[in-house]
Formats: sequence, C-alpha cells, structure tokens
Amino acid sequence: MIYRDFAGEKLSILGFGAMRFPTTEDGSKVIENEAIAMLRTAMDKGVNYIDTAHGYHGGESETIVGKALADGYRDKAFVATKSPMWHINKPADFDEILELQLRRLNIDCIDFYMLHGLGAASWQKAKDFDLMALAEKAKKDGKIKRIGFSFHDSYPVLETILNEYDKWAFCMIQLHYHDANGQAGIRGVEKIAEKGIPIVVMEPLWGGKLANPPKAVLKIFQESGANRSPVEWALDWLWAKPMPQNLIAISGMSTMQQVLDNIEYAGRAPETIDQEVIKKAQEVFGSLKLIPCTSCEYCGCPQGVSISSNFDAYNTAHIDDRVDQAKDHYKSMTIWGGPNARAENCTACGACEELCPQYIKISEEMPKVAKYFS
Repeated sequence: MIYRDFAGEKLSILGFGAMRFPTTEDGSKVIENEAIAMLRTAMDKGVNYIDTAHGYHGGESETIVGKALADGYRDKAFVATKSPMWHINKPADFDEILELQLRRLNIDCIDFYMLHGLGAASWQKAKDFDLMALAEKAKKDGKIKRIGFSFHDSYPVLETILNEYDKWAFCMIQLHYHDANGQAGIRGVEKIAEKGIPIVVMEPLWGGKLANPPKAVLKIFQESGANRSPVEWALDWLWAKPMPQNLIAISGMSTMQQVLDNIEYAGRAPETIDQEVIKKAQEVFGSLKLIPCTSCEYCGCPQGVSISSNFDAYNTAHIDDRVDQAKDHYKSMTIWGGPNARAENCTACGACEELCPQYIKISEEMPKVAKYFS
C-alpha cells in the first residue's frame, strides 16, 4: 500500500467508501457479515481511510462501520463521515445528528468530519446557521478532529467556499477521467491544491461505470501496451502525476474481489501514466452523450420511479451492442423495482432534482428515456 501525507497523517491512497456495500437481492438490506469482512480485510491489508455518511444505506452504513471497527480495528483506520445538510433545518440539528453518528459508529471522536454535499444553497445555509462555529466547538470538545466538506457544484461556488472559510482541513470532490471538467473538475482540484488543502476524490469510477467501458475505450487501453484493467486506468489517472501528491481516492466497493483488486492496484500505482491514452478514452466518452448519473441513490422518487435504473438502462443502450441487454433491464424493472419503476411513470414533480448531486434535469431526461424504450 502506498501512503501520502494528508492533514498531518499518513493515509492510504485508496480509501474505502461505505456507500455501496453488498445488499440483499431487492437492495433493501446490507449483507452485514460480508460488509464487515470486506472492511476488515481492507484494513488488514493497509487501507486506513473509511468514508461513510449519515444517510448511506438508510443509516445502516455508519452502524456497520462501527461494528467493523470493534475488536481492535479502530486503531487501524481513520473514520470519515458527513453532516447531512438537507436534514439540518435549525442550528441544533447539527449537534443532534453528530451525537447520533458517534453512537452509530461507537467511537468518541470522528477523525474527518464533513459538511455533506456543499453547493451554493447549502453553503448559504451553513453561514445562516453558523455551522462552522458549531463544527469548531465540536472539534474543541473532542468530538471531531478535522473539519472539511464534500462538494457538488460549479467551480465558482467552490472558489467562494474556499475563500469564505480559511480553516478547511480537507476537501472531497468528484472527479473521474471520462468527464474531467464536470462540476468543479480539474480546475477545482488545482484550486484546492493551490490552497494547500488535502483532497479526497469520490466517484473515481463514475459509479462503477468505468469498470465496464465501451469497446472502443477497451481497445484504446489494450493498444497502449500497458497491462492495466479499466479500473486500474481510472484509479491510476488520479494517483499519478500531475495530480496533487496529497490526493487520495475512495472507492465504493461491493464485493470482496473488488476490495482485493483495488488494494493490488493501490500497491503498484505508478508515478506517471500515458495521458494521451486517457485523452483518447475521453474523446470516446464525449461522443456518446450519456446521462451523467452515478447511481448514488440520493434522489428518491415520491412516485416510485427507479431513477438511476432508468438512466442506467438508457446509458447501456447507447454503448456498443448492448441494446437488447438494456431493453431487458428496462422491462424487468417492474418486477424488482415496483409497478411505477419505469420512466413513463415520472410526473415531473421535480422533488428528485433538489437532491441530485449531479444537478441532472431529471424531469427533462425521463421523457427521453420513456420515449426511447417505448
């Protein structure tokens, strides 16, 4: 495992994202023993940054991480979690949620604590409620060690947040090679690094989609002569220069094999990679015009539409010769997703758009999906 200087600690370049644990077939419940085994295997093999959040797996994630940290494992890892901005409606909510998180995690102090998913509106809320003062008090009281934020918005908003508060200990930002300029993008990473703030990258595999890229991208990788899997290409692009050397990446792993593979990649990450190969792969993705959903499931739908599954089917249909696979996926949605799972049941109410960290105009995209599959 390779480690980097990060906010006064040595952190593994690979972090474990606790958002995509293995679940039962209907997705309603985490398979707890498997999740704990995966977390402990990762820690045994040198992964020492565990990232969770208040709402992951409906609140199960923090509890499972807490169980995995028992039996001496707390000493093997730094714990990161997040304050859910959408659940904070008054200043007192911040402390109440923090206390709940400490109980779930069964620890006295959270090593890395973030305001979750900051954007223009949520940053204004943080200022209105003086949440930074509350976070600093929690730090003084020994409940958290470092104050940071995860970010989903445009570059100008990121710049505002960085300039209006000067005590950020770290920052989490979305970045993957297929859309390196999405949201704050590479420009944002450069700005954060310029401020001397360590960086955690989330969604390095675009919600797992870069693990199974189009055939044209696979051909580019194969013809490069480098013996790397698509996953390794995606991770190495982040770990290699010219990216900042205080950058780590978290992966939301769902199987033990993914854990073992990613740890292997993190142990042999190169100093540099061929940027021309990545550029060619980016050009392929840019030509596909895919819907930028990462299947994070933050959105939810009052009507029961399975938003990410619809987008996944649409994207699949527009990659290579996977149209039949996509149609089967779309047809089967009512079996495992409920009677209203398909796109044609979207009422364009807009509730999901307020929660989508990718700022997808879901009410505009759903009719397009429904029309395609009709």
